[in-house]
Amino acid sequence: QHMRELDQLAVEAANNEDAFEQLARRYESHIKAVASSASYKFITVNDDEWSVSLEAFHTAVLTYDMSKGSFLPFADLVIKRKLIDYSRSMGKYDREETVDPFLFESDSHETEDDEQNLKREISKKIADSERDGERESQNIAVEIAALKDVLQSYGFSFMDLTEVSPRAEKTRKACAIAVNYILASPLLKDELRTARQLPIKIIEKNTKLPRKILERHRKYIIAAVEILSGEYPALAEYLHFIRKEADI
Repeated sequence: QHMRELDQLAVEAANNEDAFEQLARRYESHIKAVASSASYKFITVNDDEWSVSLEAFHTAVLTYDMSKGSFLPFADLVIKRKLIDYSRSMGKYDREETVDPFLFESDSHETEDDEQNLKREISKKIADSERDGERESQNIAVEIAALKDVLQSYGFSFMDLTEVSPRAEKTRKACAIAVNYILASPLLKDELRTARQLPIKIIEKNTKLPRKILERHRKYIIAAVEILSGEYPALAEYLHFIRKEADI
């Protein structure tokens, strides 16, 4: 029932700017989550990827057909594809494309049979993505709930991560080195969890990383260590670049 209500709101938002803005605000967290997953970093409103994602969400609203399935899985696909295009244009994307181009483009020279086959394939893709999307959303929700309690014991919240996520490539690499250094040392990881604070002096001494970066991104590094060393497979996808840095 909730999904059908959302589908109707999406249809109404296509012709109503105020309705679209309300819908975008209502699903801001969801859009950020999808964008973060596709970009393998925590996305905030200050990132270029946020603007791309919001524009993609608007495109999804304008092109959505309620008879083809639920709106949210369709919007997720549009956002992911737009981010892949953006990343490629910036020379950032080196992974296989996960969204089939024909989902959003059709050849005007197709025969009627081809068109019918395409429609069936689109319906199947949307149904599959809807099931996968719901399952992924449930998994992420469960993991976030568990992680919230862990981060609370360190004195900060999950939402704090959107403000301390490293954006510059150099800073992201530095954070990845710090995280991998802790993950490679069981004793250091135990010390982190016992003291409930980042052992900045030890990390600085052994990695030669700037203390300023370690202090500024302390919360992010702690969260990344907990995610990558715990039972958080869905959230770990956000931190793909850290494992890549360590060639894991």
